[in-house]
Amino acid sequence: MIADIQGAYTSAVEKASASTVSVGTRAGPFGGPYGPYPQRGQGSGVVLDSNGHVLTNHHVVAGAERVLVTTADGKVVPGGVVGTDEESDVAVIRVEGDGLAPAAFGDSDRLKVGQPVLAIGNPLGLPGGPTVTSGVVSSLRRNVQLRGGNGLRVIQTDAAVNPGNSGGPLVDLEGRVVAINTITIPYAEGIGFAIPINDALAVAKELIEHGGVLRPWLGIVGYDVDRRVANYYGLAASHGIFVVEVTEKSPADGAAIRPGDLIVSLGDRRVESVSDLVDAIHEKRIGETVDLEVDRSGSRRHVTLALSQRPF
Repeated sequence: MIADIQGAYTSAVEKASASTVSVGTRAGPFGGPYGPYPQRGQGSGVVLDSNGHVLTNHHVVAGAERVLVTTADGKVVPGGVVGTDEESDVAVIRVEGDGLAPAAFGDSDRLKVGQPVLAIGNPLGLPGGPTVTSGVVSSLRRNVQLRGGNGLRVIQTDAAVNPGNSGGPLVDLEGRVVAINTITIPYAEGIGFAIPINDALAVAKELIEHGGVLRPWLGIVGYDVDRRVANYYGLAASHGIFVVEVTEKSPADGAAIRPGDLIVSLGDRRVESVSDLVDAIHEKRIGETVDLEVDRSGSRRHVTLALSQRPF
């Protein structure tokens, strides 16, 4: 039995590592006491298809003037950015050359809490090829707020994820990519987050086709409300989205939604979390009119607005 477990782990690593690459970037110079130096970055990526497309994170290649991809067999090839999406933290780059091994992809909607997973990548840009850490799916209902977005639905894992792992795969014991590692919380130990692969692949498809994601947009930053948060802020409702920021000239701004408001429903859909709101908005079309129920200082009001296109 132990041999079978070991075999499952090693087989999964061998399969996924063949499709994992290192992504190095160089950006414009920054100043210093001894003159300007180029800014260098390091991350990971997953081979998407046989056309040379590589899936990685937006924050890995954002602002990069040059991208170099190191394949599993040690080849270093230049890459170009096809498109990036800040809201989902997904990017696609493309490299020329043969011999790239596309990854096998799983179904992130079928993941379960407690399921073993492996994080593969290039932490800290260390030489010697990809490394692997193991853990489990800790939660399927996490949402993190990135600058400028509606909110990012992520999977939480306790598999160690370090700088340089960003953009690398989180895989199941069959070696299938089920998520893309994205961010860590610096002051927390043993917590990492990954973008569900179903979401990442949907974004990647649009990046390849359009260079950006055509997405309906509300234009707020908020966080989940529970009883503890409601008591702390003296809110009348114990569920919803507590608005902390409204983007200027966004649909929410035009409808006079403001920080401190509590969004409790969209149409006939009750909103329990940021993830609920994001999912509800993504089911709508650009330009579609929606009705929001908002609690402001204990007084309920309905706000009607038209969703606009999320800026690239």
